[in-house]
Amino acid sequence: MAQKRFPPFAVWLQGIVFALQIIAFSAAADETVHPFEPGETLTYKLRWKFINAGTAVFQVQPIAEIDGNPAHHFLLKIRSSAILDVFYKVRDRVEAYTDLDVTRSLLYRNEQREGSYSRDVTVTFDWQNEMAQFDNRGEKQDPIFIYPGTFAPLSVIYHLRMQELVPAKVLKAPATDGKRLVVGRVRVVEKQKVRVPAGEFDAFLVEPALGRLGGVVKRSEAAAVQIWVSADERQIPLKVSGTAKLGSFSAVLVSVE
Repeated sequence: MAQKRFPPFAVWLQGIVFALQIIAFSAAADETVHPFEPGETLTYKLRWKFINAGTAVFQVQPIAEIDGNPAHHFLLKIRSSAILDVFYKVRDRVEAYTDLDVTRSLLYRNEQREGSYSRDVTVTFDWQNEMAQFDNRGEKQDPIFIYPGTFAPLSVIYHLRMQELVPAKVLKAPATDGKRLVVGRVRVVEKQKVRVPAGEFDAFLVEPALGRLGGVVKRSEAAAVQIWVSADERQIPLKVSGTAKLGSFSAVLVSVE
């Protein structure tokens, strides 16, 4: 029997990564302040129910060049745990490029290796015409219209880290995966104390609106996903917790380098 294209772990993994990536805001950033720098590495432990599901590693790479212009280069690597490798091996690599002020995306790549399923996606941005185009191994879709300040997945996390978070504030920003344009929104709930393997922190609890993720994450009056962000100048995502149709999931910060 052929392997299912999206078994439980893959669906869960898409949910948690989407949750990490949707927290993007439109508040004006201070262009002179960058709470991250090349060489920064954030490592997270991923859990699904009571299972050690794997790791996610976020890295800030050296300054790159896109179309002759300097660009920030962000990298995410996702790896399933040894126990899950037996059933469904995951080795994903996501790259995102933005302008130096992190005000818009310039390029996005997503190499998925999940069981027998794989794809190599590239999303290019034509800012002169305000269009983005999705390409999977040469199979291109029609370009879509985008708003000024639109971000691709992954880069929105670093945009978040440059914003001022204030309890009760609702922030939003446009985002695209090359196939559709959505406006991500998030509510800053309150300040809390949070303990993760990387230490104890004062943190902001934020609740993102997941929009089209509703098919994966349960709809309820309570937020399906909650994210804690350190309440300091670095504003690092510390923890993600949520409930999906296949059970609870979480990601916690293990180390900062």
